[in-house]
Amino acid sequence: MTSEPEILFDRRGAAGIVTLSRPQALNAVTHGMVRALRARLDDWREDRAVTRVVVVAKGGRAFSAGGDLRRLYDLGRAGRHEEALDFWRDEYALNATIKRYPKPYIALIDGIVMGGGVGISIHGSHRVAGDKFQFAMPEVGIGFFPDVGATWFLPRLPGETGTFCALTAERLAAEDAVAAGVATHRVASGRFGDLLDGLCGTVSVDALLAAFAAPRGAGPGDAGPDGPDGAGPVTKMRGAIDRHFAGDTVEDILAALESGGAAAQAMAATIRSKAPLSLKLALAQLRRGRHWDFDACMRAEFRIVSRIVRDKDFYEGVRAVIVDKDNAPRWCPATLSEVTSAEVERHFAPLERELVLP
Repeated sequence: MTSEPEILFDRRGAAGIVTLSRPQALNAVTHGMVRALRARLDDWREDRAVTRVVVVAKGGRAFSAGGDLRRLYDLGRAGRHEEALDFWRDEYALNATIKRYPKPYIALIDGIVMGGGVGISIHGSHRVAGDKFQFAMPEVGIGFFPDVGATWFLPRLPGETGTFCALTAERLAAEDAVAAGVATHRVASGRFGDLLDGLCGTVSVDALLAAFAAPRGAGPGDAGPDGPDGAGPVTKMRGAIDRHFAGDTVEDILAALESGGAAAQAMAATIRSKAPLSLKLALAQLRRGRHWDFDACMRAEFRIVSRIVRDKDFYEGVRAVIVDKDNAPRWCPATLSEVTSAEVERHFAPLERELVLP
């Protein structure tokens, strides 16, 4: 008995349909999936009968919970660093392919979307959030860093929302995601089937999504607002987030939070539980990424991952969260004060073999 492929491709009318098909692994993105999706997008780009690409996922719990971290952990622990880097090289090239895709690229997201799953959705032209939508970039909690283009897209979220997401790893539900621009539309999950059918026709994507989209502030199933003013919880905190997360050092941000109220202090405690080096790298990415074009952001991420893959924290974080699941990582360096500016800069230094983007 042969197992079903990890990623499926189909033609329905005018649409090329991509289905992420690893529900048992929360649709974590493997190297094979990356390569297959890139090849199919290249084919569909030249196919005049395909006027749009739609990405969906099986399982209901997750659109995609990220990259295949266990596989990357195993490769690194075995000293196969170049093989692991080939995954990221291909993944980042796929992110660029999606960002530059000349046809509408629509991700229908109902469930968790994190890390690598964000990379195959957020760079597309349309991101549709269902009732169970949950966006997060949780990398600093596993000794990694926000990648798949986060250096580009997080600083371009409103105010300091991106800094908040990167340092706390907190999740955005559908309403906050639409307000921040992470999602472009909000559609009730029960209407996804009809929306997909419509996307296979010839009606313009923008017109169809406008017809299906819930008004701002609509809650699950269009039942009602997420609050008296229709704003999500993170959007309601925007003023405080913009004040507290404006600092240019992690220490400054923590000091601002710890001088605030109970909610701000809870955020500070959350941040302090993350990997110190990862926190400083993430903040450096976002502050620099504000001023860089997309290609510069992606090259920087490949420079960082080329060092991270040989550092200790990523393997310790994956061990603690995914392998042993003791949630007791021992970070190295253990404190923010031990992370020097030189160590941060080392991760951004040019490589002998830089990332090449399509």
